[in-house]
Amino acid sequence: MAETKPSYVVNIDDNFHYMDEAERCVDGAYADCAAAVARCKQIVDDSLTGLYRAGMSAIDLIKHYKAFGDDPWIATADTNCTFSGWTYAEFRSHELVRERSETPPS
Repeated sequence: MAETKPSYVVNIDDNFHYMDEAERCVDGAYADCAAAVARCKQIVDDSLTGLYRAGMSAIDLIKHYKAFGDDPWIATADTNCTFSGWTYAEFRSHELVRERSETPPS
């Protein structure tokens, strides 16, 4: 009997509608954990980029993300595959603000 590979389904919750499953959407199914995690990171990056305003601090950006951003997560039977949108956003918000403050205006 062939072994069944776990599926990796990326779901997106809306932080503005926290805990409201009616506001959840399915992004898609991915072949492996790495692909699902990469997609989750892209979703958070896109959300942070959309929320960022010139001069915003990383603390303000993460507050906006937690109030209004997209919060992806992975539904899978693979217990070794996890992703936290909030944890990644806290890390990325500092990088994004630093990158934006180092980029001269066009």
